[in-house]
Amino acid sequence: MALADEIKEKERRVSGFLRSKGLKALLLKRQANFSWMTGGGLNLVGITTEVGATSLLITGESKFVVSSNIEAPRMVEEEKLEAQGFEMVVFPWHKEREADIVRELAGKEPVGSDVPFPGAVMLAEDIARLRYSLTAEEIERYRWLGERVSLSLERTLQATRKGEKESDVVGRLCGDLWKDRIDPVTLMAAADRRVFDFRHPIPTERKIMNYLMVSVNARKWGLIVSLTRFLHFGKLPADMKDKYLDNVFIDCTFMAATRPGVPAREVLQRGLDAYGEKGYPDEWKLHHQGGAIGYTGRDYRTNFNTPDIIQENQAFTWNPSLTGTKSEDTILAGSKGLEMITRPVLYPTVSMRAGGMDFVRPQILEMEE
Repeated sequence: MALADEIKEKERRVSGFLRSKGLKALLLKRQANFSWMTGGGLNLVGITTEVGATSLLITGESKFVVSSNIEAPRMVEEEKLEAQGFEMVVFPWHKEREADIVRELAGKEPVGSDVPFPGAVMLAEDIARLRYSLTAEEIERYRWLGERVSLSLERTLQATRKGEKESDVVGRLCGDLWKDRIDPVTLMAAADRRVFDFRHPIPTERKIMNYLMVSVNARKWGLIVSLTRFLHFGKLPADMKDKYLDNVFIDCTFMAATRPGVPAREVLQRGLDAYGEKGYPDEWKLHHQGGAIGYTGRDYRTNFNTPDIIQENQAFTWNPSLTGTKSEDTILAGSKGLEMITRPVLYPTVSMRAGGMDFVRPQILEMEE
């Protein structure tokens, strides 16, 4: 019953969108939108592909799955789309007929699409906004995912040993996530000087001597969480600890300001003010500060021109960084207050107050050498 309620709400949003845009139908091909519309289904084959192998076409009266004969059986048997009210429209894989089928089903009336498509109006950003406010059912799935990925990352780092390669650690993390079919869609790892040298450090075979950062974007049911954790072998130098805590304060300032009804760019400015308050007025220029998350790694990276107002039950991940440190977890902006979707589970913590709110945030894990 819960899934039926969720699907009905999404059908309501799409119907309103069609009316507001004067469209006959909406074509959804992106993996993120397919997962959203089907309550967590997957139309992908490769886990990093943006556009899936099957499409959804939704009119004011009907819902269709447009698929080659390769994908159609799984859409019925495993994704159970017919049970959701979709009608299967199947073509032979060797006769590419998707564009013709969409035109036959929609007639000559206008069609909106989330990708460039023959005869359709590209409305990717407008369509994405339909996803931003998560339903109660999505929030329950998101909580489970946040808890599971937080546990996995922290457990992986606790098991790390000096002299291991960055890629060893990331490989263990991926294996642990895959036990629950969680896709690690973005992975970053940096040992020692690489933490200071690169804001986007892809994992390498460099061995870990003293200091390690690992970040992950992980996906299940289409939903993505994002978080970062650190470890240090031996006692963390005092100046590095102070810088890390300054960065955590900046992150908490971002999170405290993330409330429904607030323009996203106002939250950005609050965070930038915190950089200055802590004595790092220009560090924000070295990397984006994060933004909205949900069915993509960032629905938008907030900048001074971002037009969006934060929606109720919209997810965010801010990722402020000071050279050599970073702070990142996933939150939900609810009417009853901020909710941590990812959070420290096994890690040592620090309590901190920012923006009128109290936070419990992860420390850098200090390990025996």
